[in-house]
Amino acid sequence: MASAGLQCFAFSLALLGVFGDITATLLPNWKINADVGSNIITAITQMQGLWMDCTWYSTGMFSCTLKYSVLSLPVYIQAARTTMVLSCILAAFGICITTVGMKCTKLGGDTESKSHTCFAGGVCFILSGIFGLIPTSWYTREIISNFLDTTIPESSKHEPGGAVYIGFIAAGFLLIAGAIFCTSCFKKQQGPWIYPAKQQHFPSTQQESNAGYNLKDYV
Repeated sequence: MASAGLQCFAFSLALLGVFGDITATLLPNWKINADVGSNIITAITQMQGLWMDCTWYSTGMFSCTLKYSVLSLPVYIQAARTTMVLSCILAAFGICITTVGMKCTKLGGDTESKSHTCFAGGVCFILSGIFGLIPTSWYTREIISNFLDTTIPESSKHEPGGAVYIGFIAAGFLLIAGAIFCTSCFKKQQGPWIYPAKQQHFPSTQQESNAGYNLKDYV
């Protein structure tokens, strides 16, 4: 029962990670314009995402422009698109697989097959978390390096947006959920290795005495 409850907790973390992963992929605020220097008070806030660039005006207007050309984008944005989509796909596969392999469900056959299925779902979650960490870390590095570059004008510098933080949190949830699923499947299998079965040993003196009585019977 404790293992089943732990799997339910991991499944909840995985659901939060999937929703966060999809949200971070679609949000347009991966980086926003930084209020530095003389540009502290602005009437326009510019945001850039993986798929579109948006502009928010102080009057309440909001406009977005899609990024149609893939080849014109920087390499880190192209890589972020690919890895985030792969992360979402792997997380979705992990949800489907662990639903079959969890102990609290009646799907997936016997206990051994459910254990293997649950382990496969945990591996999907771990891979999804890794693929989610790669673009967020790379994107954050590019933002910080441009921010610290003195040759770039102050008006062109940006800061990490909310989508980056959501991506980091979602990747952490997926990694934790995958680790729990992978480790919870082998707890019972490690028992015989930790506590080996005791073997019964008979004293040799008892066997010798029995042999002596058998010889006397023939005399």
